[in-house]
Amino acid sequence: MKDKLITLLKIAISLGLMAYLFYRFLSDPADRAVLVETLTTANYAWLLLALLLFEAAIVVNAVKWYVLLRAQGVPVPLIALTNYTFVGFFFNNFLPANVGGDVMRGFGVARYTERNADAAVSVVVDRIIGLMGYMVSAVVAALIVVRIVSETGQLGGVPASPALVENLTQVEIVAVLGTLFIVGVFAMMLSDRLRELIGRLFDIKFLKPLAPIYRQLSNAFGAYRTQYRALFQAFLLGVANIVLTSLVDIAIVAGLHGTIPPLYIFLFNPIIAVVLIAPISIGGLGTMSVLYVYFYGLVGVPATLAFALSLVKQLVIYVGSLPGGVLWLRSREAVKQQAERRRDDAEAGNAF
Repeated sequence: MKDKLITLLKIAISLGLMAYLFYRFLSDPADRAVLVETLTTANYAWLLLALLLFEAAIVVNAVKWYVLLRAQGVPVPLIALTNYTFVGFFFNNFLPANVGGDVMRGFGVARYTERNADAAVSVVVDRIIGLMGYMVSAVVAALIVVRIVSETGQLGGVPASPALVENLTQVEIVAVLGTLFIVGVFAMMLSDRLRELIGRLFDIKFLKPLAPIYRQLSNAFGAYRTQYRALFQAFLLGVANIVLTSLVDIAIVAGLHGTIPPLYIFLFNPIIAVVLIAPISIGGLGTMSVLYVYFYGLVGVPATLAFALSLVKQLVIYVGSLPGGVLWLRSREAVKQQAERRRDDAEAGNAF
């Protein structure tokens, strides 16, 4: 009952936010005219490029995961991890919780290798490395933007108001603090001393049955402690992923015949992606649009363009995630056929 209520709440949040945004932009004749014209006159070649870039970002995510699993000595082919990654994206965007995709990815690797702890930890480390890449990208973009605005008093040929400078400085502070927090959490997870201290809790009588599971997870985290090269490679792939997803937004803006300085996109895209991890809506529906309108509004981007960008981005994400649904259905069918063959073999053996 609790899970159903949470799901209903997420559906209500998504639908409520979208209803509010559509009412806001469609109830005003001027905004409605701009929004409709922006969407109906889009250049579909640019939007197709955005879709291809999004698919490329998913593949880069799979390669990052492959690097991390290889560092643990978990032998999973890249093609299999690519399939699991697409399935994960499908579940992320069509289920109420963004963690659904991580569960499906971990389940796929665990079923493939029968190394449950390593599979679970690889997904967690993959997510944290991705977050680090996102936040570091946001920090770099914020530093560049603030420096340009401070030295020239403008950005993209547009004079920068004191309010804009203040907003950008606040975004820079948030990005730096977020990066430090994520790096700190990851460092603690890799710390042998901290994991040993936590392990002592499992000497408590009612926690002892869970001790073997904790040891497996702790050992899996410990496997990354000296894998600096693999972690750095994964981090670079995380940065490549945010570059690709930012290029998705740049292509969409070009397709909508709009103008947003690319530096703004490289600044806000990773921050929005991190915020969207919080599973308060279904696949980010509604919350992503609100965040786009809010953040880009801080730097003077027209709200109608930001809203149109978010709508097309949501569509690109949904369409780009559909291959994961096809792969999931095919895997279910393959498992079903395998089970039927085993049953037939068992019946044949019994008959013999």
